[in-house]
Amino acid sequence: MNIFNDYISTIKSAMNADSQQKRQHSNFHGEDNLIKGNLISEFLNESKETKPLPSLLSFANELGLRTNYNQSLGLHPDFSHLKHSGKIEKHFVVSMFIDIKGSTNLFKRYSPETVFVITNTIQRAAIHTGLIFNGYIQRLHGDGLFVYFGGKNVTKQDAVSNALKAASVFTYFIKNDLKNLINDQGIETIFTRIGIDLGENKDVVWAMAGMGEISEITTCSLHTSLASKMQNIAESNGIVVGDNIKNNVATSFYTVVSKRTKDEKHRYAFQIPERNFNYTQYDFNWLGYLKQLDFVVTDLDGNLTVKNKLAVSDRKPQDIKPIASKNKPYLNS
Repeated sequence: MNIFNDYISTIKSAMNADSQQKRQHSNFHGEDNLIKGNLISEFLNESKETKPLPSLLSFANELGLRTNYNQSLGLHPDFSHLKHSGKIEKHFVVSMFIDIKGSTNLFKRYSPETVFVITNTIQRAAIHTGLIFNGYIQRLHGDGLFVYFGGKNVTKQDAVSNALKAASVFTYFIKNDLKNLINDQGIETIFTRIGIDLGENKDVVWAMAGMGEISEITTCSLHTSLASKMQNIAESNGIVVGDNIKNNVATSFYTVVSKRTKDEKHRYAFQIPERNFNYTQYDFNWLGYLKQLDFVVTDLDGNLTVKNKLAVSDRKPQDIKPIASKNKPYLNS
């Protein structure tokens, strides 16, 4: 999807400038250190900017998505007042756990500096994708991350929809755009696995975890925990969701996990037999879901791209006239 072009360009530049490759052409150790230093310095300077890179920011603006790019990790703004308050609140949350797999293989070919830039660019793409769909970054997990969706002025349906869109768009990036680049370099594929679940108001406690400044505002809920658990059962570049997600955004894109694994014990993400509680988990057909979104089109090669809604609607008649004049008799003067 062309919205991640700038992230791919950053990764490609890091690969091309990799110090190990440069060493093959130069025995000057000082030059090698200089390349490493410049690579890291430039990347860290770019990281000071919290907004998405231009290609993804343009996509967000095109869709009219507005969000707060200046978040604090583990401090959801609607619940930040709970820090050091000694209080708790009950409120729903959609939890999404994104795990990135296969990045260790990068060390077979690249220096630690280059691997740092590559993996952090992938993580940054995940962060920005979560942010533009109104997610809140709760925690970083190695190359992956944990994201909350929802808040006091967001409906459950919107929170679930935003999470599904973010997960689907990011998975497409990993499975297609990134895969093409990685495979061109002769590296084993990097892939993602995602788990998403919704905890209802009565089932979610918001509070401060930890102590002093070694703390964060977090949620305690079975469904927060299940997001991580369901990620583990997802296939490569797969998304697994829970019953509560399915019940709030009804589509035809859910299939019980056990149908894929051919093992009935995988039908449920969690069970409490004495309460007759059986919580079903589903493979989410994110590609089918993406294709039916109003901002996505499929090109002649079967690749997904983003509609340019402004391409026609924002053009003024005087801008179109020079083009139309070359295609008479279609021009009405």
